[in-house]
Amino acid sequence: MEPKQQILALVAALTAHQGVTHFAISMRALGKGDFFKKLMRPGADCRTRTATNVLAWFSDNWPSDLEWPSDVPRPPKPKKEAA
Repeated sequence: MEPKQQILALVAALTAHQGVTHFAISMRALGKGDFFKKLMRPGADCRTRTATNVLAWFSDNWPSDLEWPSDVPRPPKPKKEAA
């Protein structure tokens, strides 16, 4: 599954679980409400860094009472640097 499809699968699961719109999730994740709307358009895509950041946001903010979709690889937690 391509990153775009992974992101859209995650936003669909989270919006259904929380009873909010993709606009609300976009505001939380990116501070702008139109990201997912634009990404849903045919032929639309996003930059690699944006996809990486959004996937990491989902992983960091995923509710404990919602199973992570099995067909979406979960990003690893960043390693803490030694002080």
